[in-house]
Amino acid sequence: MGQKRKKTHDGGFLMKQKKKTPASRTITPEDLRNFKLVGDPQLSVDGARVCFVVKKVGKKNDYQTSLWMGDVEKGRPRQFTQGTKDSQPRWSPDGSELAFISSRDETSPQVFLISSEGGEARSLTDFPEGTIAEMRWSPTGKQIGVLFRETATPFTKQATEDRTRSGESTPPRETDNLWYRMDGDGYFLDARFKLFLVDVASGEHELLYDRDTLGEISFDFSPDGRRIVVSTNRDKQALLKPWKDELRIIDLKSRHSRAISGLPAGPKSHVAWSPDGRWIAYAGREGTDGSYSVENLELFICDPRRGGSRSLSTGEDYCLLAVTIADAGEAAFAPWFAFTPDSSRLMMRVGHHGSMQLASVPVDGGEWTFHTSGEYDQAFGNLSDNGRISITRSSTTSLAEVLVGQLDGDRLKCRQLTRLNQRRFASLEISRPSTHWITSEDGHRFQAWVMMPPRARAGRKYPAVIQVHGGPHAQYGCGFFHEFQVLAAAGYVVIYSNPRGSKGYGRDHCAAIRGCWGTADWVDVQALTSFIKQQKFVDAERVGIMGGSYGGYMTNWAIGHSDEYAGAISDRCVSNLVSMSGNSDFPLQPDIYFPGNGWDRPEKRWEQSPIAYFGNATTPTLVIHSEGDLRCNIEQSEQVFTALQLQGVPSRLVRYPSSTSHGMSRKGPPDLRIHRL
Repeated sequence: MGQKRKKTHDGGFLMKQKKKTPASRTITPEDLRNFKLVGDPQLSVDGARVCFVVKKVGKKNDYQTSLWMGDVEKGRPRQFTQGTKDSQPRWSPDGSELAFISSRDETSPQVFLISSEGGEARSLTDFPEGTIAEMRWSPTGKQIGVLFRETATPFTKQATEDRTRSGESTPPRETDNLWYRMDGDGYFLDARFKLFLVDVASGEHELLYDRDTLGEISFDFSPDGRRIVVSTNRDKQALLKPWKDELRIIDLKSRHSRAISGLPAGPKSHVAWSPDGRWIAYAGREGTDGSYSVENLELFICDPRRGGSRSLSTGEDYCLLAVTIADAGEAAFAPWFAFTPDSSRLMMRVGHHGSMQLASVPVDGGEWTFHTSGEYDQAFGNLSDNGRISITRSSTTSLAEVLVGQLDGDRLKCRQLTRLNQRRFASLEISRPSTHWITSEDGHRFQAWVMMPPRARAGRKYPAVIQVHGGPHAQYGCGFFHEFQVLAAAGYVVIYSNPRGSKGYGRDHCAAIRGCWGTADWVDVQALTSFIKQQKFVDAERVGIMGGSYGGYMTNWAIGHSDEYAGAISDRCVSNLVSMSGNSDFPLQPDIYFPGNGWDRPEKRWEQSPIAYFGNATTPTLVIHSEGDLRCNIEQSEQVFTALQLQGVPSRLVRYPSSTSHGMSRKGPPDLRIHRL
């Protein structure tokens, strides 16, 4: 029943790029200001219309998001809301209204309602200052479940303004909990997301569940709207014990909750209740690993009445958390799956060989069927009652657009709804990469892409840049990468790959570097370096290496173990696994992923620390980091820069302000992203 995959063969190098038009030019960093980025497409219940979010750069160096609406048959999408901070559109069960999140007039985010025919939006909720993570309509249409976290009183806007007037100092942050901050989210201390029920008629909100130790809750309503299932961890040391996750069902009338029995120990998240009420699906795995793991994240199904669960991933070597990294969209580092309207199958997003595809599996188990193919980075929104599915799709040469698909047999037939960037891209010379499979010294094969300068000429040699992705348990692939296109436009050959440690190539390919970075991954990067230097269009004396996060780690490792690179860029890097053991928002626990610990058994971690080998470093290096990075602390780059400077190695440090985070190259202020490029 499953669709067989065609093998990917080595592609030829594309010396010819698309034909020039009289107005054509190469892409620049400043083009970021003109991109329109689409996301979160949501179909109406009848599948006739789709609402989605459009993000663009505003005149005041900010990001503006508004809701757009399109007719699936007629097309012609149009802007639907006038706000600049509107997101997360969700259709009411009867299709008459949409709920969405908005921060209008710079106020705290609230749930808003708007008629599906348009008009003025009205604020439904009156939450205090805080953050809304997620919301869902009850199937009855009378309630909306909302995950909300209140801002601690000393750090509200009002408290800050009061201190400014009185001249008081900013208060210290105090906590007794290891989970008190997260990159991109800041310092939330002991505040946690809690589940509230909002009455649609009155707008009043009522606390339903607050027992989760981390606040990392997912939830879904039963089809009759009488119950809610939550994935939750109530252990006092939940951060250190992810296997304590459980699924609990809350009766909305009595407020009594009970755990679903017979589920294996292990992480559990992203719950979904089947339309017929018989099943609850969740993403998880058995064992003690948390979400960051080399093991495949699997699709499970359980009976909410009798308990017990089974994996629908048995026999399949795919991971639901294999995500393609790019910089021109919102990379969703989360699984996606949904029941078909008849509850017979589960649709899911699967990362494979750099692409993101749609697959499905019967709820009774069996072989997975792939419904899409091709070199695309795809994200999925929801399914309508008639089986249509909303999609955003990008490629290496195009920004994401909105499509609507429907199964025709096993194949998904798609209709493109938007072309928001078509006119601008028609005047740009975009580089189309070629695909290659490279064999390392030990015989292992891995996938790589080569991007030529758009105006490359046959017979000429060009400098080359090797890009190493972060994670490391993610993948490069088929999404649009503005940074790569800018480098190619500047005259560089860009080569990027998925060496061992990457997701998307099965469990063993990913697990090859668990607790032993700088081994098999370095073997593959060396093979990649040898490959690109052997190409006749590359100046072998001018090959550089760069990367961010784990990619910064590998850049540091490379310049400490080799002098063959002409230059390097170490961005938001990891350099010292001993010090990083205690200064990351996700602390490196003893003997879980890396052997040893950061205090009295640091030897193995020091052996894997690039800074330990910087006595050999001679490569001119640009070091980039954000002072607000809570994932890889800026001290990691300070060590790199200091070691290079003290040894007289040409180097430059660029420190972005504390208002930026680990994801600065993807989510940072537009002017600073342009400065970085």
